[in-house]
Formats: sequence, C-alpha cells, structure tokens
Amino acid sequence: MKHKLKRKMSLLLVILVVMASFSLQPFSVHAAEAVDIEAESTILVDAETGKILYEKNADVALPPASMTKMMTEYLVWEAIEKGQISWDTTTQISDYPYSISADATFSGVGLTQDQDYTVRQLYEAMAINSDNGTTIALAELVAGSEGEFVKLMNKKAEEMGLPDYKFVNATGLSNADLGENHPEGTEADANNLLSARSAALLAYNLIKDYPEALEISSIPEAKFEDQTIRNWNWMLPHDKKAASSLTQFYYEGVDGLKTGFTDLAGYCFTGTAERDGQRLISVVMKTKSDEARFKETAKLLDYGFSNFQTKELFAKGYQLKDKETLPVAKGKEDTVEIATNKAIKAPIKKGQEKKYNITYKIDKDKLNKDGELKAPIKKGEKIGTAEVTFDGKNDYGYIDGAKSNDTVDVVTTEDVEKDNWFMLLLGAIGSFFSNLFSTIVDTVKGWF
Repeated sequence: MKHKLKRKMSLLLVILVVMASFSLQPFSVHAAEAVDIEAESTILVDAETGKILYEKNADVALPPASMTKMMTEYLVWEAIEKGQISWDTTTQISDYPYSISADATFSGVGLTQDQDYTVRQLYEAMAINSDNGTTIALAELVAGSEGEFVKLMNKKAEEMGLPDYKFVNATGLSNADLGENHPEGTEADANNLLSARSAALLAYNLIKDYPEALEISSIPEAKFEDQTIRNWNWMLPHDKKAASSLTQFYYEGVDGLKTGFTDLAGYCFTGTAERDGQRLISVVMKTKSDEARFKETAKLLDYGFSNFQTKELFAKGYQLKDKETLPVAKGKEDTVEIATNKAIKAPIKKGQEKKYNITYKIDKDKLNKDGELKAPIKKGEKIGTAEVTFDGKNDYGYIDGAKSNDTVDVVTTEDVEKDNWFMLLLGAIGSFFSNLFSTIVDTVKGWF
C-alpha cells in the first residue's frame, strides 16, 4: 500500500513539474524578447534595409541638442562632393563663432582669430568633440551665414523626408544661448526639434550617402592644435590610461555617431554599430544622465543583434506555387513562365521566418481582356511585382516610410515569339467555326 502511495505521489510530482514548465515557458520567452528602454523616445533601425526593429514614442518631436550636428555634417560632406569646398579649404574665425568658442559654458576647443583653419580641422572638432564654434564656422563657410545655412538644413530635411523636424541653428544649442547672434530668420527663443524617427532617418542618410563620416566619428581622441580632444561617445574604445572611467561603456562594433545634451533636451545619443556584417542605428532621447544614454543604447543594440538576423526570405527566380506561368495570346507557346528578378532579404526576428509570405500584383495593362500576355514577349520583361507580407505582430515598417525593400519585379523567364501568320489564320478559322458550332448547338437546344 505504501509502495503504491509513493508511486502515485511520484507520478503527481512529475505531472506538477511538467505543468509548471509549460506554464512558465511563455513568460520566459516573453521576458527574453522584451526590451524596456528608459528614454523618452527611442528607435532601432537596420542600416542596410532601413527596417525598423523597435520603437517607442518615436514620433515625439524633442530638442536633439548636438545631434543636430548630423545635419551640419551631411551638408559639409555634400559641399565637398559638389566641389564647393575641400578638406584643405581654409577659413578664419569671425566674431560670432569666436565668442561661442571663448565661452567656457559651451566647452569649446578655444578658437583663435586671425588664423587659418582647414575644413578638416573644423569638421573633426565638430564630429569628435561636438564643438559649437567650429560648427558655426563651417556653416558660415558653406552658406555665407548661419541663417542661410539653416535654410539649407530645413531644405535638406524636406528632401530626406524627415517627418518631424525644425532647424533653427547649426549646433543644437538653444537660440536663447546664442543671444543676439541667433540666426537671422529664426526666433530668439527657438530650439531645434527632431523626433527619434527623424534622427534615425538623418543618420541613415548620412551613413548611406557618406559612409566615410564613420571614419571620423569613430575616432576616440585626436589632436587639435596643441591639445587633445576626446569623443563624447563613451562606447568607443577609449584609451584606458587617458579615460579609465569610460572603458566600462565600450561596446564592440560602435563607430558613431553623435551625442547631444542640453538642460532642455536631456542626454541624447544617435549610435551605430556593426557586427558580423550587420549594422544597426539606434536613437535614445531624453535619458537621465551621461551614463544612462549609453547603457540604454547598449540594451537597444543587444536586443537587435541578439534577436534579428538578415536572411534571404525568397531567392531570385522564386515562383509562387500554382502561379508559375501566364497564358499567352498569339504566341508560339501557350504560356510563359514568370518569376522574381531579385532575391528579397530582410532582418528577421528569430522564430518568425514562416510568418512571411509573398503575393503577386500583375500589371493589368500588360494583359488583354482574357488575362493573356500578347506575344511577342521578351525574356526579363516586367509584368508586375511581388510583395512580401508579414503575418505577425509589431511590423514597424521602414525608416523612409517606403516598402521598396519588400517588393521586387516579377518578370518573364523566357522569350515567346509571335506565331506566324498562317498559324494565326488557322487559329482564327478554328475559333470561328468553334464559335459557330457553339451557336448552332445553343440554337438547337432552344428548340426543345
């Protein structure tokens, strides 16, 4: 009796353990997938495809502080590309940027008047040390004045399709800090504004159009005249002896992009990192401290690298089942094969591969009234598109608002020549008599 009781108790214990494991599993999986970023606004983007992997309050426009300088950087690169200036172009410092540089509250590199500075010197001080005086000097060099440069900033923002933006100066300082020097055409108490989505899109364009910008943003420290300037991005591999307190924030693969801080903006950071060929762009806005913006960025990047992997969802030449061909009119062949002309790749969250499907959208203008393609047909002729659909939750779309990375062309895979006139004539005669016979049969049936 005791033996049977022990067996029953053991069996009950096993059942309870199994039930507990099943009941706990969903919670543990959810915990592994969850990411809680302590920032007012945040977003994570795959840099290759523009796919948004995570977002929170990403459309709230907030002061971006010195993350504003990403737009200044872009316009400097563009001016160099157009030949308007070069890295060796020199300029001297006007009274306005000199006064900003001389103000200790703006922690500048300390510029000197009546001295030539190259674009390279000024850009490195801006991109590495987030210097404000050199930023204004570059704006004046490119556009003649900061006021004119601000017009370029807003115009470029519109061209990029930034959804939420307002540029009132080149640095990210409050116009109130600039006093009587605030750019012409802007309000004396105005601030720059960007949403996390806009900051990420700006970074996405900067990296895509001018990847060399990362070569400079990844420099932990550099020489500016007779001083050493250090990067405010603590996630870079700073020298242990020179900045031992910063090494705890080092994150493998980080090579940019721009920090920001004002009392109004809080601590912001647009980061980017590359691991195993996958590059991510992250934005955190209005965190509570220097340390917090890097800790939260690390959490965000960890989430992206741990949970997403770029995979080929559908290979080039993919054919949708039961839709491998289209009928052909007046051709030597009755049908023609169709397939996708490119592979479709995307960053996929682990375990969700089977939730992606593909649908065809055939161009109706290519078909006759009977749904046929008219011969002759050339191999590779576009006859529609194939679009990827996702049957799951939290599809955040793409940073540029487009779905171009989810769509490829559907093309013909072979030539189909037009049938010769004799065969077309025989076909027409056969069709005539077939229709005539059908008419006679229908008429006879009507008699009865």
